[in-house]
Amino acid sequence: GDREAFKAVYISTKGAVYGLALSVLGRPEDAEDVMHDTYISVFNSAKRYVPMGKPLSWIMTIARNLSYNHIRDRKDTDDIQDHENDFSTDAIADEDNRIVLEAALKCLAQDEREIVMLHALTGMKHKEISEIMDMPLATVLSKYNRALKKMRNEIEQGESHRHE
Repeated sequence: GDREAFKAVYISTKGAVYGLALSVLGRPEDAEDVMHDTYISVFNSAKRYVPMGKPLSWIMTIARNLSYNHIRDRKDTDDIQDHENDFSTDAIADEDNRIVLEAALKCLAQDEREIVMLHALTGMKHKEISEIMDMPLATVLSKYNRALKKMRNEIEQGESHRHE
């Protein structure tokens, strides 16, 4: 019920929640909806929260679950699949960095994208990500390393095309 504490939590986690939702949903307006719903759920559940690990893991689990619920609840699932790799990274101010990030993220599978976003945006450890994603730690590490290689290759290919 402490609004100032809630505000502090929101300010320190909103980028990570939005980034995760965007990595799952691909569209900024859907990510904003999920981010909003996540913080409503956090606020309403805060009194019942039992500290077990980091609060950020709890918040990110809520955001991830709501993101997948959002997909299930939509009637236009074909539209979601058509846009699965359409990302908007409008929140990144530098246009060159935004273009590189969009290209790199498009080459990743959904779970790889989530792992990269969770690690990059939140600084979460791979063990925490494995708990959130309900995936063995070795699998998370493998997918993370594979995703980095894919992104590097994508960026290098983009740079070689620009120099041609």
